[in-house]
Amino acid sequence: MTHTDRMAPPHHRQAQTAESDPHAPVATFDAARLAFGSRVLWDDLDLTISPGEFVAVLGPNGSGKTSFLRCLLGQYQLDAGRLEVTDAIGYIPQQHADDSDPMAMRGRDLVGFGVDGARWGVGLRGRARRRRLVDAALAEVGATAYADAPMGLLSGGEQQRLRVAQSLTSNPTLLLCDEPLSSLDPTNQQRVVELIDERRRSANTAIVFVTHEINPILPYVDRVLYLVGGRFRIGTPDEVMTTATLSNLYGSDVEVLRVNGRLVVIGGEDGHHCEETADPATFAAAADASALVDGERDPRT
Repeated sequence: MTHTDRMAPPHHRQAQTAESDPHAPVATFDAARLAFGSRVLWDDLDLTISPGEFVAVLGPNGSGKTSFLRCLLGQYQLDAGRLEVTDAIGYIPQQHADDSDPMAMRGRDLVGFGVDGARWGVGLRGRARRRRLVDAALAEVGATAYADAPMGLLSGGEQQRLRVAQSLTSNPTLLLCDEPLSSLDPTNQQRVVELIDERRRSANTAIVFVTHEINPILPYVDRVLYLVGGRFRIGTPDEVMTTATLSNLYGSDVEVLRVNGRLVVIGGEDGHHCEETADPATFAAAADASALVDGERDPRT
């Protein structure tokens, strides 16, 4: 079965809205299974996402992270089980170099796509409403100053800030983020993460965050969904990002170490979504050096 066959999911139901019950889950997977032919991405998945929760989705390439988002978006159907999800969803897609003509499109135009959706023509009243929503979203992310500049003249961080604004025009209760930190330097990664977390804290918006690097979001994450080869683990970062858990998931020796508050993974397959090193001896020397402060061993280690 191809990906395009998986539309109009019969197991996809609308969850209660925040207006009807502000404490109701924004998404619930119940005994969920997703497979493409004989390839199972996950089976018997039970996961409830609460308002204001920050969930990181990790795993190697091809493990089903983006497919998980597509299920929430209603683009893929489950093979078994049940999914209930709010209809108030915002989405930050992966950034691609070939996205529209960067010199022909202004930042304001990009954000406006979030208001327009699939509609053709908005009318006079619609244009006024559209401008109000776009202006509010731009202000929320602090992008008003460059809203009328061509996208091609903006930095990667400024462009990503505008994509966050686009996702907020629908006032979502669930925000889906598909690798929003890709191609950003550490400073802009931090700015984008803080922007998304500010939305979570101010509006109690749940965040589902697919990423290739957990360290920038580690202080904000409530739970991790880790997908590997048809298997998964769900828990807090301290529960999932451990030597025992990842070794069990991958079926090979994987070592997880913490250095100065950052996760480092040694061994296993590629794409552990934290800092990696293939040479334990090299890492041991670096870790030992980091434990020294002005020639004395740091008592915190």
